[in-house]
Amino acid sequence: MSYTLVAFHAHPDDEALLTAGTLAKAAATGHRVVLVVATDGALGLTSGAFQDRLGDRRLAELQRSAAAMGIARVIHLGYADSGMVGDVPADPPGSRRFVRATGAARMLADILREEQADVLMSYDAAGGYGHRDHVKVHQVGAEAARLAGTPRVVEATAPRELLTRAVHLIARLRQLPGDFDPEVYERAFTPRDQITHRIDVRGQISAKRAAMRAHASQAAADDGADRTLGKFLQIPRPIYDVVFGREWFRDPAHTGPVSDDIFAGLG
Repeated sequence: MSYTLVAFHAHPDDEALLTAGTLAKAAATGHRVVLVVATDGALGLTSGAFQDRLGDRRLAELQRSAAAMGIARVIHLGYADSGMVGDVPADPPGSRRFVRATGAARMLADILREEQADVLMSYDAAGGYGHRDHVKVHQVGAEAARLAGTPRVVEATAPRELLTRAVHLIARLRQLPGDFDPEVYERAFTPRDQITHRIDVRGQISAKRAAMRAHASQAAADDGADRTLGKFLQIPRPIYDVVFGREWFRDPAHTGPVSDDIFAGLG
């Protein structure tokens, strides 16, 4: 039986790191996959070469990422990037920063109803590493699923303990970029004992790498050094497959052992 999965993310490129393999796997096995992003990511860090009309660039990169994963439909809710640190900037003309959104849950619920979604994918309560737009995705996603009566919500995350070890391994192999704070991962994401779904995506690893590679603006820095995404793409393939070959989710309503299928048990 085929199902419809709606994946809700904050910015273009967020879909690639934690969920691209699962999205590609779902699409490859005949499920309909819809990708929704709240913002265009216009406040993301990048090099000067990409700075002009960055939001438009990132949405174009998102389309290339979606094509690599076999996504059926891509939707931008139209909100503005809230930025990661400091005060939230003023709203740009004709838009609103996502953290100030008041109608986003209703917009997303309308999409869930239109698509007759069986599963909504969002983020854990911490927003992964704590970006305020990611926390907002969790909040909006939970409310939208409630409004639409979506049967299942899975929160993209990673086991905190494993992720911390992986970061230290990568640090030994490659010099980490200056914007990367390994200590963030020691207090972020989800403890292992709260993980409910572990998905083997090694069969989709090429699609995942292609999705990551599509976001060229997020791998570039003015000093010529690659940022975090770029460093990840430089990891030798066998090690990359180990580090990125599984993806994890938390379903607050799940009972029983850890599942290897986000659609298992749906009617």
